[in-house]
Amino acid sequence: LLVDESLLTGESVPVRKVQAQGDVPAARPGGEDLPFVFSGSLVVRGQALGVVLATGAGSEIGKIGKSLAALDSEAPHLQTQMRKLVVLFASLGGVISLAVVVLYGVMRGGWLEALLAGIAVGMSMLPEEFPVVLAVFMAMGAWRISQARVLTRRASAIEALGSATVLCTDKTGTLTENRMTIAQLRLADGAQVAVTDAPLPEGFADVLITGVLASAAVPVDPMEKAFAVLAGAQGADLPTVGRDLLRSYPLRPDLLAMSQVWSAGKDKPLVAAKGAPEAIAGLCHLDPAARKAVAIAVDQMAEAGLRVLGVAKASVPKGDLPKDQSGFRFQFLGLVGLADPLRPSVPAAVAQCRAAGIRVVMITGDYPATAQTIARAAGIEAADVVSGTDLAAMTDADLAIRVRTTSVFARILPEQKLRLVNALKADGQVVAMTGDGVNDAPSLKAAHIGVAMGGRGTDVAREAASIVLLDDDFGSIVTTIRLGRRIYDNIRKAMGFIFAVHVPIAGLAVMPLVFGLPILFGPMHIAFLEMVIDPVCSLVFEAETEEDGVMRRKPRRKDEPLFAPSTIVWSMLQGAIAFATVAAIFVLSLQNGLAEDQARALTFVSLVAAIVALIFVNRSVSSSILTAITRPNRALAIVLPVVVITLAVTLTVPFARDLFRFGALDPVLMVVPFGTAAGLLVVLELIKPVWRRIFDAGGTFEGETTMAETTAPKISTPAPATVAQTALVATTVAAPAATTVKP
Repeated sequence: LLVDESLLTGESVPVRKVQAQGDVPAARPGGEDLPFVFSGSLVVRGQALGVVLATGAGSEIGKIGKSLAALDSEAPHLQTQMRKLVVLFASLGGVISLAVVVLYGVMRGGWLEALLAGIAVGMSMLPEEFPVVLAVFMAMGAWRISQARVLTRRASAIEALGSATVLCTDKTGTLTENRMTIAQLRLADGAQVAVTDAPLPEGFADVLITGVLASAAVPVDPMEKAFAVLAGAQGADLPTVGRDLLRSYPLRPDLLAMSQVWSAGKDKPLVAAKGAPEAIAGLCHLDPAARKAVAIAVDQMAEAGLRVLGVAKASVPKGDLPKDQSGFRFQFLGLVGLADPLRPSVPAAVAQCRAAGIRVVMITGDYPATAQTIARAAGIEAADVVSGTDLAAMTDADLAIRVRTTSVFARILPEQKLRLVNALKADGQVVAMTGDGVNDAPSLKAAHIGVAMGGRGTDVAREAASIVLLDDDFGSIVTTIRLGRRIYDNIRKAMGFIFAVHVPIAGLAVMPLVFGLPILFGPMHIAFLEMVIDPVCSLVFEAETEEDGVMRRKPRRKDEPLFAPSTIVWSMLQGAIAFATVAAIFVLSLQNGLAEDQARALTFVSLVAAIVALIFVNRSVSSSILTAITRPNRALAIVLPVVVITLAVTLTVPFARDLFRFGALDPVLMVVPFGTAAGLLVVLELIKPVWRRIFDAGGTFEGETTMAETTAPKISTPAPATVAQTALVATTVAAPAATTVKP
């Protein structure tokens, strides 16, 4: 009986089952020769009669469901910060607006004008763009990530991507291609060849042909499929063509080999056998020296992470066939090494993660030797391997220490995956977790970023995850992390711009009341400014390209505030310089004889020009002003002409000019707004490098310094172990079948 338990263990290679002998201890999915089959697994060969030991919540799949229901997702950090900011600014704006109404009414009379002034001040002080920015950036971010074949199920994952410090990944299907391929062939004399696209030498081709003949005519087992695929790739007809299958000898618990007898026309019938190397060696009656040589070769291939099969053949006279395959006189042909190949994009993706300060941790249900080999090929630190048995013996304190240095965990059970994720979270790490099976669902939900496989993943895993890889490619995760960092960077640029731009608006709204000057802005003016600010902060900054070195800096801290002190001071400095410049224009225009409505018009246009300058200042943190101006941005190319045209209408069309209480301006005076924008841009760009050196650690965002490569401490590798617990008892019969074991 062969059963595919990938739904519960993540490993797609079927495992053998044996008949229960008396009372046996409860066991867990995974491992060969257990007398249990489990709800949710798939029988790929054989038949069995079982006794039900557990149903519902008591079954393995039920236990996973209970664990999943007990988990709660964490509240998005960015959303929590945004809520606090909105409450703070709403409270502050409300108090100041009320104070302005009272102050205006008492000092100048006219309570209607006082109310309008209070509304204008309130509108100028309330950065209502914050929620808009968050909603637009999350929606557009999900769309951009979808272009990389990644589906975002929860927007909170987008913000978490930029702060991920540990990426826990499964092996089968994520790092590897989830298909068995023949990687190496060895002959009985020790000669070996690595399988490539080139034709196999004659002796090695005989091993392959015999392996195909020893497999099912319509293969289901992944290893048997590998024989058929390689035979087809060699360009020859399948060896079964022109032959008739006379008899098949299946695997037995006491003989892990199978043989098939084929007619060969006028020649004697051909018998092909494959199976465990020691079983094939026994069928061939090899002498002790030859058996030792086979064992050494098997160990070498196993150390390379290969699953090894022995291949033999025999010819028999026509007539009655023996009842048992041990009745044939087999000739040992050689060994076949099979592996699940590493995806081509994985080594480069792992290298990018290391450069970005993200540690890649492999958590797999496969054996330690195989996991270690794949980890080394992928570029994951594999000096230390912890097995599920070792992990079960650890206390939480011991595990908290071990997870800091160990990057490969093998023979891991579902609840142990959850324990590993919780241990990493308790250590202060921001954890991204990949998975595809039902067994992965609890750890996917518990992780800060759950990543499910869209192609081969189960519905339960996709439902528990926050993002889904539509192409099941590990490289897509790295692309998504890059996009996540870009999106968060652009959110901070937009927020900094909003903070900066509201300083001159609020200052110019309050200044006339404090110094007894003519009122500058009413609600109409503030509404116009918001029409400029909203599309800029929500569309223009969202479309900005990533910063230089975005994947060469450490992940940001999980608890890092959206507005760090240096960000707030930098934004306020920008706003203060813009306010001082525009306020000076207002005062000087009044002193130089301009009428009140003309001074208002000139000041308003200068303020819009200053806002445009602040856009370019905040477009990039690390690039020069020339790059910031010339770098393509389709949204900016649309927004700026619309702003200029609308502003021109308010200055030239009499109806619009009267609505805004603007006076006609001499065209010569337009030099003032352009000069304001250019001067402000130059001054702030001269300040920016100095500011970066003081606060931002050499050109990156604060708290995200450039990543330096580190080498993890090396620890001796623990011994491999198997794992165990409960579900159905199987009594093996024999006959081909393909049925689902139902709860």
